[in-house]
Amino acid sequence: MIVVGLAEKDVPNGAFSLAARQSGRAGSEISGIHEIQQILDFCSRPGVAGDVEVVPMPKVDEADERALKSDVRYRFVIDLASLARD
Repeated sequence: MIVVGLAEKDVPNGAFSLAARQSGRAGSEISGIHEIQQILDFCSRPGVAGDVEVVPMPKVDEADERALKSDVRYRFVIDLASLARD
């Protein structure tokens, strides 16, 4: 679980469920709710879009290797719908 921004209330720990799945938690206090809303409002304007590279599930390992080599120009987005096609 990755928490981005600071919540108004503490996030429940859930250590048992995280440990059982060998998962972890991380966080970043990049901004608050108001600032995130401003970013979302800006991004919803016509002509503003994010650059992404859609990665089908069979190529996830390749995408991971590229990320480790810093060979990524756009944000990777994993196409979970490709699971149904394989």
